[in-house]
Amino acid sequence: MSTSSRTYRFKTPISEEDVRRLRVGDIVYLDGILVGARDAAHKKALSLLERGEKLPIELEGLALYHVGPVVRKRDTGEWEVIAAGPTTSARMESVEADFIEKTRVRMVIGKGGMGLRTAEACKKYGAVYAVFTGGAAVLAASAIKRVVDVYWLEELGMAEALWVFEVENFGPLTVVIDSTGRNYYSEVITRAKEAMESILVKEPWRED
Repeated sequence: MSTSSRTYRFKTPISEEDVRRLRVGDIVYLDGILVGARDAAHKKALSLLERGEKLPIELEGLALYHVGPVVRKRDTGEWEVIAAGPTTSARMESVEADFIEKTRVRMVIGKGGMGLRTAEACKKYGAVYAVFTGGAAVLAASAIKRVVDVYWLEELGMAEALWVFEVENFGPLTVVIDSTGRNYYSEVITRAKEAMESILVKEPWRED
């Protein structure tokens, strides 16, 4: 990654102009509304939009988090988030580009990287993909100040429902796909393959 990375703190909704300033390696902290959704919620949302129906929350300018939170209700009836670690984002690769196009979310957050279609959508529509540290589920939960709402809970279940969180200083989030279409994980994989091919050419395996 770039050694000249910068740190930003944004409050949602985030403008396209702000997102297009971000580059691979930059660090972001978020305040405001963060929406949690995995593959089932993505597919349901896209299905509703294809039928011309509205989503229960306006997503333009918001950040989308790939998460299946562990949540419980307090005696007061309010939700308490126990853990909120990121889900592997590859699960959403088949639908993320369409989701970015249809909703205009400005930031997608998860772990493990995403592919070409998502990178192309980020470039075309002005979005970024950032990673949150895996294994830091409690850290993520500590930045969630409250559950604003939850949708499709009975239909999809706790892990797959559409969660609306209010967050403060949520991060650090490291940008790995920016709005130029640069994809850091893809670059690492390409370099690794090239290095391996070079090794095999110079020192081919031989049977004794």
